[in-house]
Amino acid sequence: MYVVRSMLAAVCAALMLLVPPCVTSPAAAATDIPDERALADFFDAAMADGLAANHVPGAVVSVVGGGKTLFSKGYGLADVENRRPFDPDASLVRIASITKLFTWTAVMQQVQQGRLDLKADVNRYLTAFRIPATYPRPITLQDLMDHTAGFEDRTIGVGSRSKDDVPPLADYLAENMPARVRPPGEVSAYSNYGAALAGHIVSRVSGQPYDEYVRDHILGPLAMRHSTAAEPVPAPLAADLARSYDYEGGAYRRKPFVFDNLAPDGSISATANDMAHFMIAHLRDGRFGDQRILDEPTARQMHRRTFAADPRIDGYAHGFKEQTLNGHRVIMHDGGWEGFQSGLLLVPDAGLGLFVSTNSLGGADALTTIIPAFFDRFLPGKRAVPDGGASVMPVEGFYKLTRSAESSIEKVVALTSSTRLRVEGGKLAFRGSTWSPLGPGLYQQDGGTQRLALVTGGSGAAYVATDGPAYQRVPWWDTPPVNVVIVLLFAVTALTAVLGLPVAAVVGRARKRPVPRVWRAARVLTGLAAAAGLVFVVLFALVLTGDTSILYGVPADVQALLVLPLLVLALTVAAIVTTVRAWRRAGVLARGHQVVMLAGLLALLWFCRHWNLLGWHL
Repeated sequence: MYVVRSMLAAVCAALMLLVPPCVTSPAAAATDIPDERALADFFDAAMADGLAANHVPGAVVSVVGGGKTLFSKGYGLADVENRRPFDPDASLVRIASITKLFTWTAVMQQVQQGRLDLKADVNRYLTAFRIPATYPRPITLQDLMDHTAGFEDRTIGVGSRSKDDVPPLADYLAENMPARVRPPGEVSAYSNYGAALAGHIVSRVSGQPYDEYVRDHILGPLAMRHSTAAEPVPAPLAADLARSYDYEGGAYRRKPFVFDNLAPDGSISATANDMAHFMIAHLRDGRFGDQRILDEPTARQMHRRTFAADPRIDGYAHGFKEQTLNGHRVIMHDGGWEGFQSGLLLVPDAGLGLFVSTNSLGGADALTTIIPAFFDRFLPGKRAVPDGGASVMPVEGFYKLTRSAESSIEKVVALTSSTRLRVEGGKLAFRGSTWSPLGPGLYQQDGGTQRLALVTGGSGAAYVATDGPAYQRVPWWDTPPVNVVIVLLFAVTALTAVLGLPVAAVVGRARKRPVPRVWRAARVLTGLAAAAGLVFVVLFALVLTGDTSILYGVPADVQALLVLPLLVLALTVAAIVTTVRAWRRAGVLARGHQVVMLAGLLALLWFCRHWNLLGWHL
């Protein structure tokens, strides 16, 4: 099931495959600040190649260092239809999940003022709803910032087509609360809900709606006059909003403006020059010019690591993602929404910051080339070999992303995306790569720079944590091979019913062997259930492999499709009851075939129930 949603966009997912863990080498000390001419030469060449190769209409970039903007420039078109070029001072891009950095900054502002405590139960700050006490330890604001709250991931209905369709944030959070699926603090699982919850808490304690709070306490002090957290973009800025596109069939297809129901996780639209101000403030410990958004101790606290599944791989720093590029510690965030793909990277040891955004889905591929090339050109260095770590033995099996759904129809996506971990001659085979031992419980990607750590959670769960996402081992009944066998067994038995029962009826009639009416009814009911099940399997497979979007909710045709499993259930129950009544009136072979067909139907029903396809789990 294809989901038009990114907050953790392909930019970072692919980039994570290119970077080593957060261990800074002495060789990667502060570097010289690049000059404007060198930056222009680099980006002029890189953008010309990257945009054309990946069918991206345009891009915008800003680079800061030494407390000032070193370089900013627009490339290509911000609006294809009107031939409007990108302008770093005027063109607003939707920065998507980079918005979270503003949310986390707002949280730290309230911590600085004593209104929030990062270690307190978030329920202390909630009135309209409560987070259930699923586990002994409560969820804290620190858990939300580290994405370790233990929430499942939910994507259904996160977007709206118009402002009138957007519910109040508190109502949306209360009515769409994800299930708690693991203890807090155990492992990271990226959560848009968690960021929105933190933004709601800021609004609660400050007394201001989220967009107004960001305007007054971050955008205003940083002179970000061409940026907003409001949706829709206010009229004075709307004319300068860049448009986003998908490239299909040799042409650009414009993507519509999508309202974010979880505004604090991704609602900000900003220019590249305004984003330069935000980067400068964070690189200068909260100060921009004569204004401050954080005092120095709080800003420095915000940039310190707060979670890593293993100290030798990348983690989180109060909501910033950590990476190590060429030995330099980078704190960053990426974002993708509609067609925009953006990245913000800060390099504290060099005093440099980079913001770049593209307005097409192909921009993700462009950025995974441009960003590493930028670091190779301006921030060279070598990484250190990590020390220490726990010796955890690899556990073979299938693993799914910790960022996955459990309680909704989206759960089935984990079945299609799970990957197997194997141990082969001391190495690991995982996600299409082999990984060589680098230390106790730590592995290095062969031919790449990503690292992988084996982790056992306090709950006993086995995890594979990488420099990017983390993965959790699934039980045997959740593995793709087992479920493929279940569906195939059903399909084979169902085909014998759909194709074989009419043949059997014709043969019986030719031989003038009357079939008792009640047995005939049992067989017909079984055949109808099998036919309905086959139709469902085929159509749902097309949904999973197609481009169905659940951005605005589950489409009506998919909801209608979910009638079929309920029909299969009703027909199967009726077939079982009728079979029991007619059992003694049938021959041995007919009874055996009936049992096999019913077993296949029960297998399909187990599959549907287990993957939330029996009923409307939306």
